[in-house]
Amino acid sequence: MAQRLELHAILVNILGSNNVYFQPPASIQLQYPCIIYKRDNSVTLHADDKPYMLSTRYQITIVDKNPDSEIPAAVGALPMCIFDRFYTADNLNHDVYKLYF
Repeated sequence: MAQRLELHAILVNILGSNNVYFQPPASIQLQYPCIIYKRDNSVTLHADDKPYMLSTRYQITIVDKNPDSEIPAAVGALPMCIFDRFYTADNLNHDVYKLYF
């Protein structure tokens, strides 16, 4: 959990506000711009039939009214981060990234 909280702090720093949500329930009223992230996958490396390294992958979605926002570029600059897709919904721009952290 400490590792996820470290990622949360990095995302808050990038966004410049506390509008960073980890797996938010539908009842939460989101404030924009925001970052929504969730666990997406894990990779375990083995040696001698024992796990020795576990990497957790997160899906990070930046939601912003501004189509020219600089937030996606800042998230995309994180190590082990790759761009996944872009889409619009409800007049909001969504940039989706995958990040091993």
